[in-house]
Amino acid sequence: MAPRVHSFEGVTSLLRRITVKRNSTSICALIVVAALSGACANTVRGVKQDTEKVAEKTAGATNTVDVKSALIADGRVDASSINVDTNTETRTVVLKGTVPSAEQKTTAESIARDKAEGYKIVNQLSVVAKAAK
Repeated sequence: MAPRVHSFEGVTSLLRRITVKRNSTSICALIVVAALSGACANTVRGVKQDTEKVAEKTAGATNTVDVKSALIADGRVDASSINVDTNTETRTVVLKGTVPSAEQKTTAESIARDKAEGYKIVNQLSVVAKAAK
């Protein structure tokens, strides 16, 4: 039998292939873990941003209801034709619609100012006298 001269080279070659496969597998695993970590971080950031947006919209809706309720509850203002809109991004409350007198227009703005602390009040109410019956 002839001695195997190439057997050592064959074993070395096989070991290199195994090492390369093992390293490739490890690198792939690291890439997957890194990608998942980034995805989780993005998900957490996204959830946080979505929660902040919902909270902001809820605060705006609550502000709108608070102002409208205060207008309705106050006997000095006929709030039946007043629409209240709140923009949380600009921190603005807009009063739209009609009231029967300039005094009610001013009173409505004052009530809105008291209820919507920290918000700018834009009074777009029109004075339209009610027709006598």
